[in-house]
Amino acid sequence: MKLAIMTRPTFFVEEDKILTSLFEEGMENMHLFKPGSEPIYSERLLTLLPDEYYKRITVHDHFYLREEYGLRGIHLEHPDDALPYGYRGSVTRTCTAIDQLREAKRKSSYVFLKSIFNSQSNPADRQSFTMEELKEASKHGLIDRHVYALGGVNLDNIRLMADLGFGGVVICGDLWNRFDIHRGQDFRELIAHFKKLLKAAS
Repeated sequence: MKLAIMTRPTFFVEEDKILTSLFEEGMENMHLFKPGSEPIYSERLLTLLPDEYYKRITVHDHFYLREEYGLRGIHLEHPDDALPYGYRGSVTRTCTAIDQLREAKRKSSYVFLKSIFNSQSNPADRQSFTMEELKEASKHGLIDRHVYALGGVNLDNIRLMADLGFGGVVICGDLWNRFDIHRGQDFRELIAHFKKLLKAAS
């Protein structure tokens, strides 16, 4: 099962150091998610990261960054969003309903299915599916290796996601809640937790 790490939605001082450490520890798939931000801040963050890791990064907005920095691809927040004019390359999408999966998978490298559990980073995002609905979707091949579980996924339920047939999981709050962005400087606990997530997903 694949492990995707989504950034915090806001920028913070130690972010480039933490992301670099995560890449060094084996992070293969990072989603740069900074909704409503000015592109200059994403550019600044990217310039602070070693360029050898750019091919592991997918951007959720400011899609020109993909070409400018040689990033992995772009992510569309809705399954029906149109691609940027002339875009050729990897594209991923977020689905919020099981009946969106079949069509979205057909035109994506992989898709996120949101929200599997209550979000640990955004209290407004509540669980959208029952376990029975997910099992049924898996049985009919809607959930497969091209679908990643998003929303409230953590170390305690990551194996359940594998059992349901998800090809990957998206981690956000379970990782970032282990570092105080306002006062923290020591991020060893966060890195140690990432290693546990990586092991659990493998």
